[in-house]
Amino acid sequence: MHIKGSTALVTGGASGLGLATARGIVDRGGRVVLADISEELGAKAVADLGDAARFVRADVTDEQAVAEAVDAAGPLRFVVHCAGRGGDRTRILDKNGAPGDLGTFTEVIRVNLIGTYNVLRLAASKIAENETLDDGDRGAIVLTASVAAFDGQIGQTSYTASKAGVHGMTLVAARDLASRQIRVNTIAPGIMDTPMLGRLREDIREGLAATVPHPKRLGDPEDYARLALEMLENSYLNGQTVRLDGAIRMAPR
Repeated sequence: MHIKGSTALVTGGASGLGLATARGIVDRGGRVVLADISEELGAKAVADLGDAARFVRADVTDEQAVAEAVDAAGPLRFVVHCAGRGGDRTRILDKNGAPGDLGTFTEVIRVNLIGTYNVLRLAASKIAENETLDDGDRGAIVLTASVAAFDGQIGQTSYTASKAGVHGMTLVAARDLASRQIRVNTIAPGIMDTPMLGRLREDIREGLAATVPHPKRLGDPEDYARLALEMLENSYLNGQTVRLDGAIRMAPR
């Protein structure tokens, strides 16, 4: 499949990984619908990307909002799901031995895992309406997990569980949607230089970069975007979770 002339939905598209991916899609001649909860950042992103982009405010856990974002794309060929949240940094037992809060665990799962499934199912329903292309595809979906899915750190129980769930559903979704000619792949980023990380002190950022075996730097959103675009266009890439992490393996804490 080729991005040129097609429309993609990018969740979390107003900043960070999503915005870099949206820019890559537009640069290749595609159109994008940016779904995000920040109207301010969404307006800036559309101004940056130009006429090939439009913004729809959407919480990924909201069925109606996601359905409206999917419909806004018209004929939808591609989806890159970047929206999500960080963990709650809650220990299973606190220093006094009390159990961790169930509410925060539930919220992380709701946004990162249930939100992913909500986008996956609604987007797949729309993509399945497409005519099959010469390469046999109707469309492709890219989800976002994390290296925490494989080596989560202490205090990351909720985040790790949510991202391991995204990894776990990838092959199942690819098999399930194969009969509809829809491919599903997932990217598991390592330490990425996103706006969230940008709030850290420079010495902390440098320390994090030094833990990456090679290259010794933080991941750039454009690194993610390049891999996402390859996953969209490569018709034989299906059912895979690919770590994008400079060979890092996270320590226990």
